Amino acid sequence: MHDIRFIRENPEAFDAALARRGVGSVSSAILDLDARRRAVTAKVQDAKARRNEASKAIGQAMGQGDKDKAESLKAKVAELKQTMPALEDEDRQLAAELEAAMAGLPNLPADDVPEGASEDENVEIAKWGALREFSFKPQEHADIGPALGLDFETGAAISGARFTFLRGGIARLHRALGQFMLDHQTGQNGYTECAPPLLVRDEAAYGTGQLPKFSEDLFQTTDGRWLIPTAEVSLTNAVREQIVDETRLPIRMTALTQCFRSEAGAAGKDTRGFIRQHQFEKVELVSVVRPEDSEAEHDRMLGAAKGVLEALELPYRTMLLCTGDMGATARKTYDLEVWLPGQGAYREISSCSNCGDYQTRRMNTRYKPEGSKKTEFLHTLNGSGLAVGRTLVAVLENYQNEDGSVTVPTALKPYMGGIEQLTPET
Repeated sequence: MHDIRFIRENPEAFDAALARRGVGSVSSAILDLDARRRAVTAKVQDAKARRNEASKAIGQAMGQGDKDKAESLKAKVAELKQTMPALEDEDRQLAAELEAAMAGLPNLPADDVPEGASEDENVEIAKWGALREFSFKPQEHADIGPALGLDFETGAAISGARFTFLRGGIARLHRALGQFMLDHQTGQNGYTECAPPLLVRDEAAYGTGQLPKFSEDLFQTTDGRWLIPTAEVSLTNAVREQIVDETRLPIRMTALTQCFRSEAGAAGKDTRGFIRQHQFEKVELVSVVRPEDSEAEHDRMLGAAKGVLEALELPYRTMLLCTGDMGATARKTYDLEVWLPGQGAYREISSCSNCGDYQTRRMNTRYKPEGSKKTEFLHTLNGSGLAVGRTLVAVLENYQNEDGSVTVPTALKPYMGGIEQLTPET
């Protein structure tokens, strides 16, 4: 959500910032709605004041024995009571229209976000890790996985496309990855482990920006709740409608959860393999911080995600997303892309975003700075630390052997009950 006062005071700057994200000029229409709404609000407030003043005067007139004046004032109050409901309805309607007009707009990009229309214009910041030199032609995970227990056919038979059934050693490796990531983020980076709901109400999905614009990307239950596309929704809403005590800041939360996405906007993408599923697991990172701390927190969160890849010795690169590739709620996003030798390409495995006060305005989440009488909106950040399924893909491809087996990374061995290698089923 945007600050209407900023739009009033900086309409040209607001339009210029949104233009970097491909959004046309909108400030004029928003300010027109705002002016109309404020005019009606003023009428409502004036009518209430006149009603209260007349009601008070009735008592005084009665006390003075002036019945004619009292009856005249009663008639005035009755007239105001008849006209006020229509004004109040108009006020509510214009307020809803104004909120809807702003709620569908993306966040304003930070000044240092590169301008671009697509992922082709993202900027590489750095690379980490040496690419393994294979003595054989490395295969893609979709070719290695089936013999190791990555069962695409059974998953599809049970649930349809973009579902996979894991069994045996590969199911344990998948579990090990999630537990390792969670332990790493809590033990090494100080995030508090949480076990949040997987089903949320409309207001929670609205608060983090999934609703109303991206409802088609979500799954909805018959009772109207939404399956979370990421634990960001549940974790961030843990501070919804709160004035947070400054001594609690920064708040850092993490959770390993199932996530559900309809992938409505990804038709035809990654239909083969385990990259893009309707159901998947992810370790999510969420921070709630003071505005002046959000930039440093963004770098810290990115480092927490990098740490998992480095512990697993998986080569990756860091990308700064351009304006056209960022999510709608983000003001700045870094992607981590892991190297997949089977594909011969880097693929996204984590996104870490600074949302500024975009989500907290929607959730009404504030704090009162020390020495201040006024509250301010906090900043929120979220990131993947990491996507478990995509990390499994990266392990399969980077640790594969010529005979079809896969070596268990050193960092995961304590979680594997003595299993050091996954071998193909005979």
